[in-house]
Amino acid sequence: MNNPTTTAPTGPGTHSSRSALGGHASRVQRTGTTIGFGDERHLTAHQWLVDEAWLLDAQAYSEWLDLLTDDIHYLMPVRVTTALGAGYDTSPGMAHFDEDKYSLSRRVARFLTEHAWTEDPPSRLRHHLSNVRTFAADDPDHLVVESATLLFRNRGDVREGSFVSAGREDLLRSTPEGWKLARRTILVDDSVMRMQNLAIFL
Repeated sequence: MNNPTTTAPTGPGTHSSRSALGGHASRVQRTGTTIGFGDERHLTAHQWLVDEAWLLDAQAYSEWLDLLTDDIHYLMPVRVTTALGAGYDTSPGMAHFDEDKYSLSRRVARFLTEHAWTEDPPSRLRHHLSNVRTFAADDPDHLVVESATLLFRNRGDVREGSFVSAGREDLLRSTPEGWKLARRTILVDDSVMRMQNLAIFL
């Protein structure tokens, strides 16, 4: 059975090039079909994502920053509902997150101050990871990894928990310090976010 083909003209990999803040982002793209689940490259990428999810659940954000390259682009476009065949499903120029390494580090630094009202007391988080697919890239030091994530978040004792469902396309880069995240595009499955705030990472 052949693996599914890989790209579409409006796929996640094109989003950084359309972002006002994505000019610095790597343009490396996937090639070929999905890598087999038993392939060492897929196993490496899958373990990387699981380990990252653990850090995000533990809110170990300083350690998480160490997993990001200096040219990271972290993007979560605003989804829109369009007619079949419209050719787009995100709002041009609008994003919930459109971040580089500096802005992500400032967000993390704020969590460590007494002014992080949205996360004091901190949320209880659980990132559920599935549907991981790995692709070779047009640069051998990179892998492109697709995954689905479901985030459960609860804060306090009386408010109901909330969920965010999303698909992600990640670009992982091999560095002397190990694999690091060079680009992440998050496509949420809601056009209207129902979470109280986005003082979290996906």
